[in-house]
Amino acid sequence: MPRRRKKSFKRDIGVDLVYSSSLVQKFINVVMVQGKKNVARSIVHGALEILGKKVDGDKEKTLKMFEKAFGQVLPFIEVRSRRVGGSVYQVPREVRPERGEALAIRWIIGAAKKRSNKTMAERLASELIEAHEGRGNALKKKTDVHRMAEANRAFSHYAW
Repeated sequence: MPRRRKKSFKRDIGVDLVYSSSLVQKFINVVMVQGKKNVARSIVHGALEILGKKVDGDKEKTLKMFEKAFGQVLPFIEVRSRRVGGSVYQVPREVRPERGEALAIRWIIGAAKKRSNKTMAERLASELIEAHEGRGNALKKKTDVHRMAEANRAFSHYAW
């Protein structure tokens, strides 16, 4: 029996009911802890409402702001460890779109958890606002990854 599947398997997660966006739905699924989806949904929707107050409360503008903030954090290149001979090299590689989305979501949520605001919705909203403005810890993580890949560009010929 083969250990890998023959073709790639992608589960359909649907779209969010309020914003009609699969990205918001994916964000809710990653925020969710121990299967408490309503709690995760209230956190993400609360964060998007705080974002909406910055842009006149329109859902379309709020979603555009969320997508722009998310796009700012999306990585294009990363480094992977590769053992050649007796040494380990950090080899820069392009990031697949699905992995890039997963990394960006993980970085935004991780940076929001480290903030000191009162509720998680406020922390997530402030991290998204800072990412939209081009600053914040999630964006710093992306620039660190890109800087590391640029520094190890000499080892790119090991990527196969």
